[in-house]
Amino acid sequence: MRCKILNVVLCMACIALFSARVSAQDVGIFEGQTDVGTVKHEGSGAYDTKLQQYTLIGSGQNIWATHDDFHFVWKKMKGDFILRTNAAFIGKGVEAHRKVGLMVRTTLDSNSKHINAVVHGDGLTSLQYRKTVSGITEEKKASITAADVIQLERKGNTYTMSVARKGDLFVSEEVSGLDLGDDVYVGIFICSHNADVTEKAVFNNTRIVTPAPATLIPYKQYLGSAIELLDLESQNAMVVYQSPKSLQAPNWTLDGKSLIYNSEGSLYKFDLESHMPTVLNTGIAKNNNNDHVLSFDGKMLAISSGDGGPSIGYTVSSAGGEATRVTQTGHGASYMHGWSPDKKYIVFCGERNKEFDVYRIPAAGGPEERLTNTPGLDDGPEYSPDGKYIYFNSVRSGLMQVWRMKADGSEQTQLTNDDYNNWFPHISPDGKWIVYITFLKNEVSPGDHPFYKHVYLRVMSVNGGPSKVVAYLYGGQGTINTPSWAPDSKHLAFVSNSDLLFPVFPIAK
Repeated sequence: MRCKILNVVLCMACIALFSARVSAQDVGIFEGQTDVGTVKHEGSGAYDTKLQQYTLIGSGQNIWATHDDFHFVWKKMKGDFILRTNAAFIGKGVEAHRKVGLMVRTTLDSNSKHINAVVHGDGLTSLQYRKTVSGITEEKKASITAADVIQLERKGNTYTMSVARKGDLFVSEEVSGLDLGDDVYVGIFICSHNADVTEKAVFNNTRIVTPAPATLIPYKQYLGSAIELLDLESQNAMVVYQSPKSLQAPNWTLDGKSLIYNSEGSLYKFDLESHMPTVLNTGIAKNNNNDHVLSFDGKMLAISSGDGGPSIGYTVSSAGGEATRVTQTGHGASYMHGWSPDKKYIVFCGERNKEFDVYRIPAAGGPEERLTNTPGLDDGPEYSPDGKYIYFNSVRSGLMQVWRMKADGSEQTQLTNDDYNNWFPHISPDGKWIVYITFLKNEVSPGDHPFYKHVYLRVMSVNGGPSKVVAYLYGGQGTINTPSWAPDSKHLAFVSNSDLLFPVFPIAK
């Protein structure tokens, strides 16, 4: 009898698998969907291409004990990966323990080995897992409840759940030694916890990231890139462009219609309506890097180019044209970061005598002026829109932190003071906010900002104070090296990374 039931279940799973594959275009970055186990009410998963949002409807008595009944939208994966989403129920619901979250399963059988990062209707947030087929489900509860942001990462047989209430930093729980096999089903799920009812939930910012392998050679080998636009109010990000190449450091143009980014030594202008990039002519400035910045009036670019030698600062029309050298050769590398609002000066990070400091130089060229002189790296200088201050990041206090000084270099004041490495402060056009990128100190040394790490984008007042996380992502070098605010001060452009490119989003050929 047990074999007969198992055969029926397997047959039903195969039918569901076939039907899910037929409708794969309806489930975005995933391959298929199915009801796992026995459900009274058929579930569904729909993908809104305009909003890049998933809506799941499902029933099922539970995901617990020795078997599971729920609706699952999935993709087959091998190797290491990072799953991330923002999940929220729609409506009050019936059961306190209705569930949404991320899951990894060995099979689509109801009694499969699995692990899931789950948020319940009453807010309970936990990491739940079944070590053996038909085994009893175990649980590790998170130190927070009612998480909005859910992440589940696999490294070999170790699974880490990282969760947060929107705006807060992650807290984590981990399970090691869980062998689900290399080839697994990964995805998003919903369970009503009551066989007689259905529940509904929405999933935003849903990403599958395949991270850099340990064998990747930094600055010689690269993962693919996605340019994303973030709405700061909703904290929802939309992927607008992808490439298997390294795309870096988008600047938002003053008219709000385009982004300027760099890739493989060239600068590109990306039209936000057509989603098409075109090469921006920079004349003699070759091998341009990710230190490029628009003037406040949007008419000029300060760019950094190292054609076989240390990076040199240039200026060029934002429409393209012949570049004009600003910094001199023989002085060490120069990385251009900010214009003064009156366009008279450019501030940059300069390497002089093996020391990196903030310098100011006339935009037309001339003598440079050193504004910082403490040991260690000072980087990322940028003027406030009123020209009164220069914001920068400095390692002088131990970890990398955000600082501010007056435009003449006086009154250097630390604005962030936490247990993270904070880089590249960018001031909103309305002069009210700073966005900066945060690296984890257990992943990155204070004086480094490499590719392919777990990072946050955080926002705080220009005067310092509490910071709020506005994006959770896999990125780092090139994510927001340069000012990336939209003219309305309500949106940001940034770059995330993965070697997995999604066919539902625009992909460069």
